[in-house]
Amino acid sequence: MKQKLTVNLETDLKSQSNVWKFGDDIDTDAIIPGKYLTINTPHELAKHAFEGVRPEFASGVKEGDIIVAGFNFGCGSSREHAPLALRGAKVKCIIAKSFARIFFRNAINIGLPLLECQDTDKIEESDHIEVDFASGIITNTTKHQTYNATPLPDFVRGIVDSGGLIEFAKKLVV
Repeated sequence: MKQKLTVNLETDLKSQSNVWKFGDDIDTDAIIPGKYLTINTPHELAKHAFEGVRPEFASGVKEGDIIVAGFNFGCGSSREHAPLALRGAKVKCIIAKSFARIFFRNAINIGLPLLECQDTDKIEESDHIEVDFASGIITNTTKHQTYNATPLPDFVRGIVDSGGLIEFAKKLVV
């Protein structure tokens, strides 16, 4: 049975989420090793997410957790498996200083929200944060701080809210 993965950016992202912290230049091979590219289901890919660099990630990530990283998250290949693995792990969103453009587009296409924020170095592992995608405001409830991210345009938020580009396009056709 195919699991539908959708996020409602207006409601789902207002609850507190735990942070998983990563550095700069996290490539798609680090997110999902190449030997798992024969797997195409998000749930199965999630079991191997960050296997080589953070072996505890797949067993420790909880639904709604957020990945926070530095520059150039998702660099490397253009494979869609990397964002699929994170979507399958039920990561709520990824916040980074910057994203590789192909990873960014692949993530949006499957309904995985991303935000660019230059203050990710102020957020630490296991902090609790809240995200407001409409305004781009990230609230660190652990440290009682807020950070400004570039909000997603309404059109992109519509794609994510729909569960990805295919579901968004289906709504347009109907």
